[in-house]
Formats: sequence, structure tokens, C-alpha cells
Amino acid sequence: MNPVEVECGGGPVILGLPHTGTFVPKDIAARLSPRGTELADTDWHVDRLYKGLLPDLTTVRATFHRYVIDANRDPSGASLYPGQNTTGLVPQTDFDDDAIWSVAPTADEVEVRRAAFHAPYHEALREEIERVRGNHGVAILYDCHSIRSHIPFLLEGVLPDFNIGTNGGVTCAPGIEAAVTGICAAASGYSSVLNGRFKGGWTTRHYGQPAAGVHAIQMELAQSTYLTSEAAPWTYDTTKSDRLRNFLSEILNTLADLAPALGGAR
Repeated sequence: MNPVEVECGGGPVILGLPHTGTFVPKDIAARLSPRGTELADTDWHVDRLYKGLLPDLTTVRATFHRYVIDANRDPSGASLYPGQNTTGLVPQTDFDDDAIWSVAPTADEVEVRRAAFHAPYHEALREEIERVRGNHGVAILYDCHSIRSHIPFLLEGVLPDFNIGTNGGVTCAPGIEAAVTGICAAASGYSSVLNGRFKGGWTTRHYGQPAAGVHAIQMELAQSTYLTSEAAPWTYDTTKSDRLRNFLSEILNTLADLAPALGGAR
């Protein structure tokens, strides 16, 4: 299976989808623990949630599961959140701190996975960023995520519904941050936070270079906003998701509208 799927659009906005994939090669799957085989930390149905919300949208989606290797982690293995509980480039535990491997991968095996999965995903993402920036003078990368709203190992209390990450405002223009934050704050019945527990993963931090015409922002959604239950079988709730999609559409369309002022129409 190709490690990355790309849909090229003509607009200025790119969706990154690093955690919706569920493909695990057979040799790797055989080494997962019973808990690991549940793939519980998938960003369930996020690709479906965003589908069709903006014309001319580009999407870059990893097809492999984050347990194979995490496409939103620093390839060097450096932690995104030093001093806090988190999961690494190839996680050893799930989000509940339960072991996901019966036989953990060696450093050499991690490197093989990096070359086979992580690198192709980011090569494709870089190519799309360059293509879009070449066409519009600017590229806006919106990195899509979701997670359970209650995970004591990773966070205290209950996660807000919209978790916006710009790494303290450095990965995108202030107008982008303000627009997304404003839409989320005004969304009736939803809670939101800017640069809270999730400030943006490696993708957002690595590519977000506003001075070079690349703006990146991460959205981590609480899965309670669009799933029937935050547990297997992870059922997509059309009533919840249809309501949520109204606000996600507003966000993406607003970003597209902001692009000409940021980079100049071409």
C-alpha cells in the first residue's frame, strides 16, 4: 500500500491528515500486543469529517497507522512536549499508558519505518506546499486531528472541543490565528482553547514559516463532538458531525479568503 494519498486542489489551503490511516504491515502487526491491535489512538473518521467542505482543497493523508510510525513526530525522536506525558516517533504505549508491543521495535527497525513511511508522507506534503505556494504566493496548512476528550495519562480534566495550535503564535500570521479562534469561540455549544495542551505537532511547527509564505495551524478536535461514543466501534454520528461540519467549513472557507492578502493572488 502507498504510504500517502494526495488529492491535488487548485486553492491555497492544504489539509494534513497524518493520523487517520489504519494500515499496519503484517510483520509489524504480528508484534503488537492485544491492546495494540485495537488501534485505539486513531483519529477516527477525521478524513470523512472534513471531506467536501472546501472547493479546490488539497489533502495529504497518511495511510499507515501511527503505531507503525507517527507522521506528526520529529523524525529525530525529540519530544514535542518535554517533561509531559506524550507518545513518541514509534510509540511504546497508547494514550492510556498501556503497552502496545509484544516485541518492541529496535532502533534499526525504527529507522527502516522512518524511511518507508514517515519520509514519503513528508516528501509529498512538502511537494504540495511548494506547488500551492508557487500558484498563490502563499500556502495555508491546516493539520487535522482528533482525540478522546478524557485521557488522564495525557491531560487533566476534560479536553475542550476545539483545540487550536500555533505553537504560541509563531506558525501562522496573526490574522489566521485570530480568525480560527474567533469562529471557534463563537460556535454555540462548543468549548475552545488556543495553545492549550496541544500547541501543534511537528508538522505545524516544522512547516509553519509565515515569513516564507507558509502558514500552519493545527486543529485537535475532541472526538465527543462527532462520534456516538469515544470507544469502539468508534461510530461516526451524522447528527453531531453535520452540526460540527458547519463550523469547520466556515474555518476552511475563511482561510481560503484570507490567502490573497497574505501572499498576493497569482
